[in-house]
Amino acid sequence: MSLGVFFDPKTVALIGATEADASVGRSLLTNLLQAPFRGRVFPVNPNHQELMGVRCYPDIASVPARIDLAVIATPARTVPDVVRQCAAARVRGAIIISAGFREAGERGKQLEKEVLREAAQSSMRIIGPNCLGVMSPYAGLNATFANGSAATGNVAFVSQSGALCTAVLDWSQRNGLGFSAFVSAGSMIDVGWGDLIDHLGSDPHTSSILMYIESIDDARSFVSAARAVAQSKPLIVVKAGRTDAAAKAAASHTGAMASSDKVMDAVFRRCGVLRVNRIAELFYIANTLAKQPRPRGNKLAILTNAGGPSVLAADALIENGGELAPLDPRTIEQLDGFLPPHWSHANPVDILGDAGPERFQRSMELVVADPTVDGVVVVVTPQGMTSATQLAESLAKLKYPSNKPILASFMGGASVAGAIEVVERKRIPNFPFADSAARAFAAMWRYEYSLRGLYETPAQVDPLPENKDEATRIVRDVRSKGRTLLTEFESKRILDLYRVPPVRTELASTEEEAATRAASIGYPVAIKLNSQTITHKTDVGGVRLNIRNEGEFRAAYRDLAAIPGFEGVTVQTMVDKSQGYEVILGSTTDPQFGPVILFGTGGELVEVYQDTSLALPPLNTTLARRLIERTKIRKALAGVRGRPPADMEALEETLVHFSTLVMDIPEIKEIDVNPLHVSAYGVVALDARILLHEPGVRIPRPAIRPYPEQYTWQLQLKNGAPCTIRPIRPEDEPSIARFHTTLSDRTVYSRYFGFLKLSERIAHERLTRVCFVDYDREIALVAESGGDILGVVRIVRERDTSRAEYAIVVSDACQRAGLGTALMQHILLVSKAEGISIVEGIVLTENRGMLRVVEKLGATVTFDEDEDAMQVVFKL
Repeated sequence: MSLGVFFDPKTVALIGATEADASVGRSLLTNLLQAPFRGRVFPVNPNHQELMGVRCYPDIASVPARIDLAVIATPARTVPDVVRQCAAARVRGAIIISAGFREAGERGKQLEKEVLREAAQSSMRIIGPNCLGVMSPYAGLNATFANGSAATGNVAFVSQSGALCTAVLDWSQRNGLGFSAFVSAGSMIDVGWGDLIDHLGSDPHTSSILMYIESIDDARSFVSAARAVAQSKPLIVVKAGRTDAAAKAAASHTGAMASSDKVMDAVFRRCGVLRVNRIAELFYIANTLAKQPRPRGNKLAILTNAGGPSVLAADALIENGGELAPLDPRTIEQLDGFLPPHWSHANPVDILGDAGPERFQRSMELVVADPTVDGVVVVVTPQGMTSATQLAESLAKLKYPSNKPILASFMGGASVAGAIEVVERKRIPNFPFADSAARAFAAMWRYEYSLRGLYETPAQVDPLPENKDEATRIVRDVRSKGRTLLTEFESKRILDLYRVPPVRTELASTEEEAATRAASIGYPVAIKLNSQTITHKTDVGGVRLNIRNEGEFRAAYRDLAAIPGFEGVTVQTMVDKSQGYEVILGSTTDPQFGPVILFGTGGELVEVYQDTSLALPPLNTTLARRLIERTKIRKALAGVRGRPPADMEALEETLVHFSTLVMDIPEIKEIDVNPLHVSAYGVVALDARILLHEPGVRIPRPAIRPYPEQYTWQLQLKNGAPCTIRPIRPEDEPSIARFHTTLSDRTVYSRYFGFLKLSERIAHERLTRVCFVDYDREIALVAESGGDILGVVRIVRERDTSRAEYAIVVSDACQRAGLGTALMQHILLVSKAEGISIVEGIVLTENRGMLRVVEKLGATVTFDEDEDAMQVVFKL
């Protein structure tokens, strides 16, 4: 059900209304009646006939109108019965203000289950419990017990903390900030983050969505909604709780370093959400993104009349991932032509305290035009010899490029008030301190960089062989023996099945067998303890490296055989580590977000260096590269101290294949590949361990739905050519672009109900919407033969329903050859498997061929006067 009922109801019942002093019920009723709400308010309380001059009703069934929204402010123990009455009265939505639920212990948790059970009887949606309520300023609705109402604006604010809501509301009233929606979400037992992001993402009054998050229960819903909305509206988050003691109990290096807060950072990056650290930054950065373009890079120029603040700004910039623009030598030369001799001659561009309007204006023109500069922060402090307002006016006269943000920091009080007013009129955001402006620029770049990563076309990766069944067999064999820890040999076998190449590794259970293996491999070799119980072999002295002859080897074997838990050894090729670098590649399972991938500097001191980054699977080559780029080891991998650069293409492909392994085998809890040796000659896993979930444990599903490979079919075209029908992938963008060159104007018109130029159809911005699919929301199937795409069919699910809309286009060369029928048959199979009961579409009246196809497949076809076309409906 749509959430519109919470933001634009026509009738509201307040259950628990009262006139008692200092009560929640009184504050709610006062706010509902005093706000300019266009609908009708019905107080409900069996002890009153009238409240605040409005007739009061004993229960919801007595109200003489169909209620859209119920606001419940009764004791927690009574709420399930109140919800039951609301469901019986066909109330569409309820805001439960009452506290005393999960935060009160087991009895409260049970009450939540009872509430949900009663609400399910009528598909009623619920916000709360334990919340402040909801304000919808454009509807004049104030269904909260806050002190006052929010003004109208274009920012939506959603918070899990009601107390924070009241503080933000008070702050906004003092600072003249308005809202499109103001939501205290409470415990979120029903309406969650994904629901709210989806609704606000389609709200025409909302230009940005600001969130205070304490926890996320439905990870996939959040990620799916955020990915869908982030490209069109900024999503800016403050997430509480940056520490996590649970990591101490992890069994692997990966688990120990993948704290929940770092996982949350990875989640936000993956779905285009911008995380900030302070509540004030939510609003500053939302304001900045609304007024200025996002930067194309992270290099900032600072133009100032004060050295100290600009140094602080530079520090803040670099600490937050930005860089000082180096300035082109020609820019330096031109500035030298008119600036005083003692100007800084570098960035920050300090043009000295006596700089007047003309000096500022000329300097700004040159700095903003510099090709190394991605944005400019102007820092001005009050000086006795100059007017801040005049400086601002000189800057306001300039015409700025459309792809470089300009931010200002006129620092001070009354003496800069006029200057601030001038720049704000020019839509240049002003910050009270220079470092705040620099942090805002860095945040803008992080946001831009994150969005680019979502829709950058990845490179094709060679498909994996069909080895999933063999890997699953190994895992099940281990579990059948009562184990959860795979041996190194078993772990490497699974890695090898997924093209994470292990070093040659031979298993031996006796000294003679081990010596034979070593001779076969060739010295030098490594020998390692093989054990089903020991997690880290190095910790117990279970690793011997660089063994050069049989005598050394036999001595090492005997040392290992004396270790408790000894079950044999593995003998391995000795890799020359001087020719490459040791990294760690791992995965762990987050309780909320499922599998998470870790990459960084590896080796024995991995937890000392703490140079790692996290990402959500599945990965493509773009996401793999960005995971690498967030670590310090990336600089070494590019080649340092005479070493050749590592084979980055092989490393990226290894990360992609590893992510497939993580998604394919949900029984895996943790993987450590440490070290993974990376060099100019490729990638090789030197050590590996895999830990499985305990039997019977609930395994969290991945936060991002994996590629639905089950929807892949092989068939033969009428001309005898083999054809594959499969779900679309981001890597298909170049093939889709080529496909569009095969379409005639007639076919384009039939598909789009108008003429769309080829340049428009193959533009990257459009094809990202075509190829970068969230499989929870839509599925597109492509028909592929000989490396060419011949047709595409797509279903897009209607939110919160079992309905979907379809669209199909087939290359001219394959029309009337049965391909359209095959695509429609298979997309209907997909629809049914996805729980969709009705598939609808529009077909032009003159498109006789497609009408014959859908009628043959059992669709109902009727004329739609509004569309002037045929309405097609499949009931599955």
